[in-house]
Amino acid sequence: MKMWYQGWLRSLAILLLAALSLEPSQALIGKEKSAVFLSPEFVLGPGSVVDSYYQDIDFPRGHIALKSFNAEVVDETGLPVPLQEIYLHHWVIERYYQHKGVEAPGSSSIKETHNPDFITVRNSGICQDNVLAQYFGLGSETRKTATHVPDPYGIEIGNPVEIPAGYEEKWLLNVHAIDTRGVEDRLGCAECRCDLYNVTEDGYGHPLSSDYKGGLRCCYDKTQCRVKEGFEGIRRSLYMKYTLKWVDWDSSVVPVKIYILDVTDTWKSSNASTVHRARHNCRVEYDVESCSITGETEDGCVDVKRTSLTMPTGGHVIYGVSHQHSGGIGSTLYGEDGRIICSSIPTYGEGKEAGNEAGYIVGMSTCYPQPGSVKISDGETLILESNYSSTQKHTGVMGLFYILVAEPSPNPSLLLHSPFDV
Repeated sequence: MKMWYQGWLRSLAILLLAALSLEPSQALIGKEKSAVFLSPEFVLGPGSVVDSYYQDIDFPRGHIALKSFNAEVVDETGLPVPLQEIYLHHWVIERYYQHKGVEAPGSSSIKETHNPDFITVRNSGICQDNVLAQYFGLGSETRKTATHVPDPYGIEIGNPVEIPAGYEEKWLLNVHAIDTRGVEDRLGCAECRCDLYNVTEDGYGHPLSSDYKGGLRCCYDKTQCRVKEGFEGIRRSLYMKYTLKWVDWDSSVVPVKIYILDVTDTWKSSNASTVHRARHNCRVEYDVESCSITGETEDGCVDVKRTSLTMPTGGHVIYGVSHQHSGGIGSTLYGEDGRIICSSIPTYGEGKEAGNEAGYIVGMSTCYPQPGSVKISDGETLILESNYSSTQKHTGVMGLFYILVAEPSPNPSLLLHSPFDV
């Protein structure tokens, strides 16, 4: 009897040790699922542009927690297309509610913004209205930038309690890509220089000011960048291939909020007693002047842009990454006391193959702090800094910063830790 009892205790100890050694996804989260989808077809020829919004795209349904979203441009055979041929300016995924019984257009050049049949469900902020409202979004760096949400966290979607009566949850994909085969100035086309597109008004018909030299307002859907005389190239069918991972929602998943910060944001509080009423003005893009013009060469021709932003609510940062364009050399988010919350540095390609294209940003480093180790306080003022090389002029660059924030756990010791940094 004594030997049986000792053997039972030994078996129980082994079982307990095995349970404690499980990976977080095994110990806390249900089985991770994945699926690969293709966007609707878009066709591009040399110099042409697509900037379309595809509504009601294929997407997992039900009450789930998103774990990652990765995407890339592929041709009709499924092969990845390099950036030298198709420059991926950006792709974004947005969530919305659609009135049942209403048929949505398959695609359009302009997003629905004032139609009561379509309600945008934006992220947690902090830009104005529906500016930068996406859940996921990247650009040329898409192939080598991690988007995985570490366990036990997840982005909650599909909660039936949150969906208004008479509506259903849908997803929208915006693809902005430029065919740079045979163009006169590949970087100029990618930076949407207005003189190369020969436009005098934006996609809404509004005249462009004389000081607007390049950016999104010059390379909208169906515009054409100047091609070298005599160059001929075929039009071809292309797709966004996107891969999602998710788990079924349950009480073991810790929800996170998505915040997208913009270095061009200028804001002021409309009520001194609360930052919840702050009025933001995210312009999304800006220009970098050449240091040969500005004469500022002491810093090694680096353009430094900073802004201060107050977070309405705080929590623990569990992920961070920046989005920059060619010329970018890194971005850092600082706390009010000067501590580094996350620093994100670009990787430039060195070859010709997809994912390693010379001269292009092909990846951005990401931050995965140990859960509970990096905290933002309610109402804390953060400093966002975006750095670009200014050895030459750049138009329409961006300095965005994505962070995922979880509310502090009442008992952080219950959370299994993930790797500190990737």
